Amino acid sequence: MHSKLNGNESPAQTGDINRREFMAAVGTVGVLGASRSLLPSWMPRMAFRSPQQMAQADLSNSGGSSSNSPGDVLLCIFLRGGIDGLSAVVPFGEGGNYYDARPTLSVAEPGERSGALDLNGYFGLHPALAPIRDIYSEGDLLVIHAAGLTDPSRSHFDAMRFMELGTPGSKSTTSGWLARHLQSAAWQNLSPFRAVGMGAMVPESLRGPISPLSLRSIADFHFKGRQDELRQLQQSLSSIYSIDTPTDQANPSALSQQAGMVFDTIETLQGLDATNYRPNNGVTYPDSEFGLGLQQVAQLAKADVGLEVACVDLGGWDTHESQGTLDGYFNQLLTELGNGLGAFYADMEGYMSNVTVVTMSEFGRRVQENGSQGTDHGHGNVMFVMGGGAKGGQVYSDWPTLAPEALNDGDLAITTDYRDVLAEVISKRLNNQALAQIFPGHTVTDLGLLEQRV
Repeated sequence: MHSKLNGNESPAQTGDINRREFMAAVGTVGVLGASRSLLPSWMPRMAFRSPQQMAQADLSNSGGSSSNSPGDVLLCIFLRGGIDGLSAVVPFGEGGNYYDARPTLSVAEPGERSGALDLNGYFGLHPALAPIRDIYSEGDLLVIHAAGLTDPSRSHFDAMRFMELGTPGSKSTTSGWLARHLQSAAWQNLSPFRAVGMGAMVPESLRGPISPLSLRSIADFHFKGRQDELRQLQQSLSSIYSIDTPTDQANPSALSQQAGMVFDTIETLQGLDATNYRPNNGVTYPDSEFGLGLQQVAQLAKADVGLEVACVDLGGWDTHESQGTLDGYFNQLLTELGNGLGAFYADMEGYMSNVTVVTMSEFGRRVQENGSQGTDHGHGNVMFVMGGGAKGGQVYSDWPTLAPEALNDGDLAITTDYRDVLAEVISKRLNNQALAQIFPGHTVTDLGLLEQRV
């Protein structure tokens, strides 16, 4: 089930703001203990490269060499709630093993009404994912099936935590896999500004021993997106700085100076002018928090301000009742996902050779539909990897089949550990070889899914 088609890259367009000016502005900002509650939930959580890191990237991109040069911009999309991967990427080639188990929730074979979009004669995309079908055909979208978290937990909380920590079964781990990547990267000691954006919550994957400045600094910056929320944030920040605070006798104006720098930086970032941002190719992002988050990431990535990692969530996949595979809630969510990914890819035309997008979810759904026309918590699932470095145009799977004897307690068995997918992204696209530190206790298997970044 392997094929590879190569896509073509288009010339990149210039960013909206000079990255040196941006970094010069943000580099002056001190620590601000702003509350997460001040920030809207649609804001992506982000990490930025330092000016030194960007200089290394410049050296590498201009034909020089730097073994410590940061790699792709990584966008991690977490589909919270447990997406039904058997409906997103349909194993229609299973015949009765699939269709008999889902008499009301199945997606028809290709060629039939509302049928799956054929990928390789065995698997097909749900029709709501039509916006990413051409990306697959162009070779920039890779599908990994029967993948996921090897721990058997069917608890949303535990499964999400295990997956984001990168240590299935261990609740004692104190840092997430992305935080350990940021900490262990060869260039991390050069980074005075490694910032993690704080949205409605900081994902477990980004929690860890990164400098306190880094964890707080991005909380000071609101990338202009919704004027009402921007005004609320500015008012909240103003109230923080107007509260009577014990005077620093050595530097009585320290707080007011910090406040001035914070608001100067907010004003600088408003120069990105997200409200008047026009995506490439006339694309329109979904009118949702997910779509707005993707648009923010695209704008920052194209502005060349040193974006390194971004995390965006799309929740609501816990479809126990009235799933609506083709005409209800699931179909709506999957349409949002497909339109969002398609818009991001089209908007990033000319940039995708330096961007990797990965989707994951804590677990899949059971093969057999339940009595409420829904699906309960399962096990094996689907992942997507999108970008110029992906060996796309293929469905990668050591497919266990849906035969009753092949199921894992009624679920699709996992034959690909999700950590192996992430490890290959990290080592081949992010130029970090410290995989033993990022995924402790796991022996990584190279799946050959991505091109080595040079």
